[in-house]
Amino acid sequence: MALQRWKKVVILTTLLMCVSHSALAATKAKSQPVLDFDDEAEQNYAEVPVESIQQFVQIYSIVKENYVDAKNDEALFQQAIKGLVSGLDRYSRYLSPEEYKQLLLYTEGDIASVDFELVYDQQLHQWIIQDLKDNADSAKQGLRNDVSVFKIDDQELKKLNPDQVNSLLNGSVGSTLSLQLAPNSKPLILVRNKKIETDIQATLLHNQVLVIKVKVFQQDTANEIKRLIEEHPSSRLKAVLLDLRNNPGGLLSAAVESADLFLNQGLIVSTKSRSEGDQQFQALPSFEFQNLKLGILINNRSASAAEVFTAAMKDHGRAWVVGEKSYGKGVVQKLFPLSNGAALQMTVSHYYTPKGQMIEGVGIQPDQQYLLQHDMKEDNYLEHVAEIILSHK
Repeated sequence: MALQRWKKVVILTTLLMCVSHSALAATKAKSQPVLDFDDEAEQNYAEVPVESIQQFVQIYSIVKENYVDAKNDEALFQQAIKGLVSGLDRYSRYLSPEEYKQLLLYTEGDIASVDFELVYDQQLHQWIIQDLKDNADSAKQGLRNDVSVFKIDDQELKKLNPDQVNSLLNGSVGSTLSLQLAPNSKPLILVRNKKIETDIQATLLHNQVLVIKVKVFQQDTANEIKRLIEEHPSSRLKAVLLDLRNNPGGLLSAAVESADLFLNQGLIVSTKSRSEGDQQFQALPSFEFQNLKLGILINNRSASAAEVFTAAMKDHGRAWVVGEKSYGKGVVQKLFPLSNGAALQMTVSHYYTPKGQMIEGVGIQPDQQYLLQHDMKEDNYLEHVAEIILSHK
């Protein structure tokens, strides 16, 4: 039995080492055969740290024989793989074949929510789960309708207004959130897999400031921003305010194209990667909107591509940024398909601002901090932000 376990661990370890090679082969040409992991194991065995394998085998044996609930080999190996990948950073994760299939139904830049709604119960003074179907993924994890929710991503819900609660539920497709039902309960990890509409919305305020709400950066975002601005006579338009609150990111290319609308030269963003190589994205000469006053509104859930766009505008002095510090997600992720239908979703690059600052874990500081207060209406808040933009020289 010990020898069989040893062989399994060696094959598992070498499998993990050669994932990137098999994924690359699969993406370059579908006609190429998937690598034989047994052959690869024999080739790469010398690269495996034997002492670490011995320790893993020892721990594996202890867990299998002593843990309170019996666990089969497949469950333990899946757990080991998930732990290896999720331990890299807060974004990388192992996708089961079913999770990978779901993710492929969407395009990068889609925004999604969980498979239920949260409704505030006036009598209980708590947020409760509603509209959860019996066969939904969250139901399979034990959630039920009418159950109260205490926290999402370490934020206590009773302190938040409806817009803030909904913003916690929404995010980029395939991303996860942590949900806690009670103060002492164990958090559940849920995947955002219910696509929601992301049409760009525009509102002209009475002070002739055009507010453009961008929920996520998608393929046509730059063209939509351009169209909406051109629909309003430039002689009457005093400023444009791009509302990027709760924008989880989306396509890097869309953020670059959107920034290019308002810049006529200079670096927009750069990426640095050990495996992908470093890249720089430059603005192309254009003077279409160069005289247009520009403002950006962000909050602590503005992330990734939204931060790339904001940093480019701020570093070049092209826009006045208002709100609160952004989330700080400055990574590029890539999917690595595996031979069993599963995949790895893994970080391969970091974003850097035009001034060379890393976004990951840092975020973008606004030029002027101005938070939405709990007792302030959304319309009044936007009007105040618009006045701040107009008053800025």
